[in-house]
Amino acid sequence: MSSDQPEQFDSAGQTWRGREVTDTGFGTDDGSADPAVSAALADPGDLKSLLRVLNGARFLVPIVADPTEVVQEGQLMADKAADMAVAVLVAPEGTRALPVFTSMDSLHAWDPSARPSPVTSARAAQAAVSERCDIIVVDVAGPHPTTLRPSMVWAVAMERDWLPAHEDPHVVQAVSEAVEPEPAIDRAVCEDGGDGALRIALHVVPGLTGDQLGELASRVGEQLATDGETRARIDAITFAIRPA
Repeated sequence: MSSDQPEQFDSAGQTWRGREVTDTGFGTDDGSADPAVSAALADPGDLKSLLRVLNGARFLVPIVADPTEVVQEGQLMADKAADMAVAVLVAPEGTRALPVFTSMDSLHAWDPSARPSPVTSARAAQAAVSERCDIIVVDVAGPHPTTLRPSMVWAVAMERDWLPAHEDPHVVQAVSEAVEPEPAIDRAVCEDGGDGALRIALHVVPGLTGDQLGELASRVGEQLATDGETRARIDAITFAIRPA
């Protein structure tokens, strides 16, 4: 910058002198939705195919004002100062969700004042984990709102294909290892429990009481919970007791 040029400042009053602009990879992004992503969300078919499309997609993460100082003026409360922060939705029961958007139109339909931060789907999922969000909601204001369950968020964050828990070799192996020390269990079978749940069918020897069966299932569940990677791949577990 030559001495005869006026000093330039950003919106926070900080000088641009000496700064370098880092290429984010989205310099030519016009904010429109990827047609392949829109088509997958409109007609997802099987969830494995949907997640393959979303892996590597560009999302817009909304940045909103987060009040840091609130003052009272008469009967009204007003924000005196605010920071910009990633938006997080919290349901009445405490579930935390990270909203992401496929386009500027879908973002502005939700909140016209939110600033878009373009990121890869993996970075968005990693942000969800960092913000302690259980799920990601894509295009919460439409046209095709889609919820990514915790196991899906983890798969996207790790940039790997998602599989339902009963088809996931890692989970199937973990279940096999969890039941191995239990002599009362002849075998365990991983099944689709519906609504994203893993149903573990325990084939047990005859003669066990209800309390013993309950304790058996609890031990298996607790063993599975000791491994963080296994927990991240399972959204919910139910048990079925069947004869050996």
